[in-house]
Amino acid sequence: MPAASEPSASDQHRPHLVSTQWLAERLGAPGLVVVDASFYLPQQNRNADAEFKAGHIPGAVRFDVEVIKDTASDLPHMMPDPITFSSHMRRLGIGDGMSAVVYDGMGLFSAPRVWWMLRAFGLQDVYVLDGGLPAWVAEGRPLEDGETIRQPRHFTARLNNAVVATANDVKTALETKRTQVIDARAADRFRGEAPEPRPGLRAGHMPGSLNLPWTELVENGRLKSDAALATALDAAGLVAGQPVITSCGSGVSAAIITLAMAVIGRNPGLLYDGSWAEWGMRQDLPIAPGAA
Repeated sequence: MPAASEPSASDQHRPHLVSTQWLAERLGAPGLVVVDASFYLPQQNRNADAEFKAGHIPGAVRFDVEVIKDTASDLPHMMPDPITFSSHMRRLGIGDGMSAVVYDGMGLFSAPRVWWMLRAFGLQDVYVLDGGLPAWVAEGRPLEDGETIRQPRHFTARLNNAVVATANDVKTALETKRTQVIDARAADRFRGEAPEPRPGLRAGHMPGSLNLPWTELVENGRLKSDAALATALDAAGLVAGQPVITSCGSGVSAAIITLAMAVIGRNPGLLYDGSWAEWGMRQDLPIAPGAA
């Protein structure tokens, strides 16, 4: 069986992504872990844990962003501290120096969030499965059910604070205009025309922020072409080469913009972990209605 290693140009044509064929040829390889990062919004009426137990890529472990989080925070799935993260990784059998391939049940939705989290805590070789579980299933590739138990591994978690933005970072960015802030929420939510799904949140957006709904970057469960991604980023007003902070409703779909930028070779910048779940709740932070 081929050893797990960083994909070469012949294995893939886009950085940070691997194909189903590449993964199929390396299932069970030493040093490679497959991670199911499926997460669904309440209105989708899907149970990620139940779906994982019913059928997942062989050997995959379940990374639940609703469990691997800061349990002391009232905000949804915030980044945990390094000790907590390390403990979860040990239990999942994800250790130092390993390679990880992350996928989700929508093709591309929550996998980028876990890709970003693993990298933020120090794992270097992390990739997103192009097309996710739907592509794997459509190709007739094998699944297994039940739980996956891996040998515990030591994971040295060191959070790279240079990729995580706080509310103060965003406030400063908007005031100084030296860093662009881009919001992955749907356009009607950004304009304050649609109610927020979480109770108690104000409607609107951060004054001076840009809007690029994550759905404009994804087609049939995959990132669009490099050219289409660049066009969408440019059309949203992002200036290539300028620092960026991505945001969304709760820090999940923001990572889709982060991944898209990384794939086309742009600096992905920082991700605002609290996102609108924090900004929209805090009365001390300004909001604006309407278009950007």
